Amino acid sequence: MANILTLNKIAKIGLDRFGEGYNCSETMENPDAVLVRSASMHDMELPESLLAIARAGAGVNNIPLDKCAEKGIVVFNTPGANANAVKELVIGAMIMSCRNVLPAAAWAKGLKGNGDQVGKMVEKGKSQFVGPEIKGKKLGVIGLGAIGVLVANAAAALDMDVLGYDPYLSVDAALKLSPKIKHVKTTKEIFEQSDIITIHVPLTPDTKDLVNAESIALMKDGVRILNFARGGLVNSADIKAAIESGKVAGYVIDFPDDEVLDVDGIVAIPHLGASTPESEDNCAVMAVDEIKNYLENGSIVHSVNYPDIDAGPVVDKRVCILHQNIPQVLSKLSSTVSGEGLNIENLLSKSKGDYAYSIVDFAGELSDKAKELIETIDGVIKVRYIG
Repeated sequence: MANILTLNKIAKIGLDRFGEGYNCSETMENPDAVLVRSASMHDMELPESLLAIARAGAGVNNIPLDKCAEKGIVVFNTPGANANAVKELVIGAMIMSCRNVLPAAAWAKGLKGNGDQVGKMVEKGKSQFVGPEIKGKKLGVIGLGAIGVLVANAAAALDMDVLGYDPYLSVDAALKLSPKIKHVKTTKEIFEQSDIITIHVPLTPDTKDLVNAESIALMKDGVRILNFARGGLVNSADIKAAIESGKVAGYVIDFPDDEVLDVDGIVAIPHLGASTPESEDNCAVMAVDEIKNYLENGSIVHSVNYPDIDAGPVVDKRVCILHQNIPQVLSKLSSTVSGEGLNIENLLSKSKGDYAYSIVDFAGELSDKAKELIETIDGVIKVRYIG
């Protein structure tokens, strides 16, 4: 029986995929895996039993990634599961910002009580909310991952001229990208050429304050900026100053802080990007499948702190080793298995930064002595035996 701790409400369609052999609870002690959405795990004591954490969403800022890697706990996220939900809101927000829909609606609400005069007042006052169409405008997309590609393609379908920037563009993402999208090599090109800029990159030390006073100075007067990725990507004080000066015509953020609230020209949305029932279902299904695949087969797919290895189903016996990315671990592992007189059927190993993951498939049984030798190899963090 595998024990699963849920730290947030996880969609039933996902939990139902566990089936027999799994026990899920919000109060589970000594869990084998954790399913989490937004709950912070930074102050949580990570039990020795814990093998994996799956975040039902893309961002993993609420999980102590380094601590998990050091303890041999694989952390998964669910890239792309909420991408359509975010894409739809980005496109809607872009149109709302350009057409000044929210301030116009708030103004119209204030006409209540004027009876038959409302129609005349609307016609007289609507000119103050005139805004541009998006057709033919240049959209700069920073980050062409699952969400960025969908946004870029949707904008191109709406007859926008789309520039995309991503120095780490994957083969899968490139294949999904519309041929109408022009891939540029620097953010400077995005900043200088775009009428509207939308950001879809993770928050890291390198991307923090990506949009600041310096980068805003490069932009066109009247540019509009959309941030549905993370709040820290845009410097709040700098964007507020740019709005107030008129340099930036509009800013829409899905991660508001006190600095950007109640500022004319800034639309602060309370993190609704992935808040759809479809998105929650998709994330739950993907997260549960990742956990099951790892617990049952040792395969890692969509990890953020260990390398991905999809080894397929276990045929006979499998040993899975999470270890530091240092020399001789793999040679000592294979020699230990071979030294038992066992034939290695398959051997897979990949590294990711300071950490690595190796899988050995073999027929037969490892002795307790061999297991002890494997577990005491220098650099080995955690060993699992499946089958």
